[in-house]
Amino acid sequence: MPPKVKVTKEEIVRAGLDVVRREGVEGLNARQIAAELGCSTQPIFSNYQSMEDLRRAVLTAAAEICDNYSIKEIAAGNYPSYKASGMGYIRFAQEEKNLFRLLYMRNRGNQEENFETRRFDQMGDLVQDYVGLECDRARIFHLEMWIFVHGIAVMMATGYLELDMELVSQILSDAYWGIKQRFEKE
Repeated sequence: MPPKVKVTKEEIVRAGLDVVRREGVEGLNARQIAAELGCSTQPIFSNYQSMEDLRRAVLTAAAEICDNYSIKEIAAGNYPSYKASGMGYIRFAQEEKNLFRLLYMRNRGNQEENFETRRFDQMGDLVQDYVGLECDRARIFHLEMWIFVHGIAVMMATGYLELDMELVSQILSDAYWGIKQRFEKE
């Protein structure tokens, strides 16, 4: 009898991410992940109680990858932190199209955790400090900017639009200053 294959949760999640990168969210199933790992589905369900648990783990890992794009962009110091966060989000959409679609371009339903809620609150706080707006106005400011940034990201992820990141930077600055000017007049 051949020895049992030891497969860790981390290896399963990494394989799930690779499957999504290659085949899209439609490929995220136990059979495809097992094929990626070169094993049966048994180790997958020994580590995860259900496919839904595994899917949540893959979503969490994809959200961490997305967050890391913004963290790296902020650390590079090429832009102010708020802008760098948006640039990282757009770069993630451009470079990790299928992971972006997994996170942001599918029906989530009412039961699923929204990965953007925590990030949205953090960015609202950053805008409040950075732009000098009170809480409610800072959140509206961020909502308007985020809708703009997300629109660019979706166009990049779907191949509808391919922009040079220098042009993206200029466009984001224009939108930011335009929205800021409107808020200052109010």
